[in-house]
Amino acid sequence: MKRTTLSLLCVAALAVSASASEQKKDDKHDHSEHAADNTGKNERDRSDDAKTSGDQSNSPEDIKITAAIRRAVVADDSLTMTATNIKIITADSVVTLRGPVNTAAEKTTIGQIAQKNAGGARIDNQLEVKND
Repeated sequence: MKRTTLSLLCVAALAVSASASEQKKDDKHDHSEHAADNTGKNERDRSDDAKTSGDQSNSPEDIKITAAIRRAVVADDSLTMTATNIKIITADSVVTLRGPVNTAAEKTTIGQIAQKNAGGARIDNQLEVKND
């Protein structure tokens, strides 16, 4: 009788423990309040109008422009890591700047850097300020 009672208590304790553990897993994976929803951006980036790194031209002139802007952006110590990781895409002498930056000042600074290093190419500044 004591063995049976002890066995039932052990089984009950394991069931409660398993249930609590499962609840913790569900809590850890329930990020509905804080879940990142990039659906809108993903849809936008699928558009034929949105430039991606695949649109970078292979012409020596366009590659030279992109490289010059990238070097200047990375060399600017006033920019955050987020800002230095923007996309710089040059095709047919049009430079497209895309991606997030932390402030409007970073957006302006990168636009000025691009204009200075673009060698006369047109700048399409599509940078997005994250904390707007």
